[in-house]
Amino acid sequence: MNDHPSAEPTAPLQASRRGFLLGAGAVGAGLVATGVDASTTTTTATASAGADRTRRGGYVWLAGDHHLHSQYSNDAMYRIDDQAARAVTGGLDWIVITDHGNESFAAHSIAPQREDILAARERHREELLVFGGLEWNIPGAEHTTFMMAPGSREPEVLQELVNRYDALVVGARDGTPQNEALAITALEHIAATVRSGRLADALVLPNHPARKGIDSPAELRAWQDAAPGVVIGFEGAPGHQAAGLPAPGMARGRGLYDGGRGTYSFPGYPDESYRTWGGFDWMTATVGGMWDSLLSEGRRWWITTTSDGHQGCGDWVKNPVDPLDQTGYDTIPYNEAGDTFATTGVYPPPVGAGRPVAEYSSFPPGAYNKTWVGAEDFSHRAVMDAMRAGRMWVSFGDLIAGLDVRLEVREWGGRRRRATLGEELVVDAGTEVRLTVAIDLAEGVNYAGLVPELARVDVVRGRVTGPAEDPNTLYAPETKVVHSWDTAGKSGSVSLVHAFVAEHDGYVRLRGTDGKRSQPGYLGADVDPAGPAQDVPGEVDPWEDLWFYSNPIFLKVR
Repeated sequence: MNDHPSAEPTAPLQASRRGFLLGAGAVGAGLVATGVDASTTTTTATASAGADRTRRGGYVWLAGDHHLHSQYSNDAMYRIDDQAARAVTGGLDWIVITDHGNESFAAHSIAPQREDILAARERHREELLVFGGLEWNIPGAEHTTFMMAPGSREPEVLQELVNRYDALVVGARDGTPQNEALAITALEHIAATVRSGRLADALVLPNHPARKGIDSPAELRAWQDAAPGVVIGFEGAPGHQAAGLPAPGMARGRGLYDGGRGTYSFPGYPDESYRTWGGFDWMTATVGGMWDSLLSEGRRWWITTTSDGHQGCGDWVKNPVDPLDQTGYDTIPYNEAGDTFATTGVYPPPVGAGRPVAEYSSFPPGAYNKTWVGAEDFSHRAVMDAMRAGRMWVSFGDLIAGLDVRLEVREWGGRRRRATLGEELVVDAGTEVRLTVAIDLAEGVNYAGLVPELARVDVVRGRVTGPAEDPNTLYAPETKVVHSWDTAGKSGSVSLVHAFVAEHDGYVRLRGTDGKRSQPGYLGADVDPAGPAQDVPGEVDPWEDLWFYSNPIFLKVR
């Protein structure tokens, strides 16, 4: 465990979030105080994240985040135990520590990080599942989450992956055919590592896939083909949502999606793909777009959301190195001895900032982004099994409190056959199929001190047509919004039913919104009459644009 001395608290940590909003002159901007003291390794949550793990639909629904950074990342600041405590406060049941792969991390960080992960697992074992992992620079493309099941050989496997296959370590960042081939080799290596038993399990999910346009459709397909069961989907909604807050916030794009195409960007991606839509990646937000093109092949390709937590907007602490100065960040000394991240692979604990830092791009873990998984029990392996199975839905700002989705068919004698998220229901052609939805609506305030209201729920249906002839296929022309329910003004819980006749193989997925920002979808109103609006950098309050998305249920027609 790292032995840097603790930082001293520098501001009252019980300041109300609403008071902070007023003091900052930004009521409604969603800037909130952290509520967690970074100087202590004890959790101050009044109730554990998993205190009420009741089963619903046969599963324990656990909220989590597979993309969190710590002081072992060159652009973050919190200790691993701090992030765990913050996650518990944010209502999470599981997290993955995914520090950046780079030469300093490879040379210095893995052993002490391992000790800190083990300590956090032990300290929070009753309330939080802590995974080890990496934000892996996959060769020739963007960042990805690499997530490991706990085991004695985690550090050995992580060291090997970074040394041999991290693009920043081996000089393989450019999107050349050689580097793209190395990515396939790396994924095959990960799959072989699991088969050999060196790791009990591993998952890979590309992060913020459209942000730079360098994860081509062909690469996404090739990655899953190289390691089926390991590559299971992508981050459908990125973290860094606080980056979009107007001044005094960072006033950039939500998710830091405010750039454009580069040398290795896929030329088929439109300009609009470099922005989020309702906070979601364009690949996911576009009905009939990239995500649907994968689902229309019958691929089990799932979406998640994460905080990408490096800090927290409104935190009263900062990195000992100025967190807003990105120039030479790794090489700025943080103590009198002249130590830098580049020479140590770690930062000391954060220090007092003297003010709530509105310019941070992330929200604390669980504050805004949550990925809910339907697990068999409260265990690391059960979470990973649920993720691989696609029993997941995602939400912003606690828009809803619970979701149960089923496709069902009634048979002779009144017996029902059902399938839930990620599963497949097999029926005869011409059979009436019912989509049943039960939603627990928000009743308490969210992190911003607001009570969200679900205004509308949409049903998206697509046709499964088999493998695409062109691996760069980008659209699914037979996918569209087929039904919507108005849920405004309701409270407690709502039950919704949509019936249709099964005519061909397909899938169904859900989307819901607070209804405050909508526009016709990227592919037109005939496909998506009221989809998420394109986000303009610096002009969108994420707390006034809340959505939930479910993963699909497949339908096989005989």
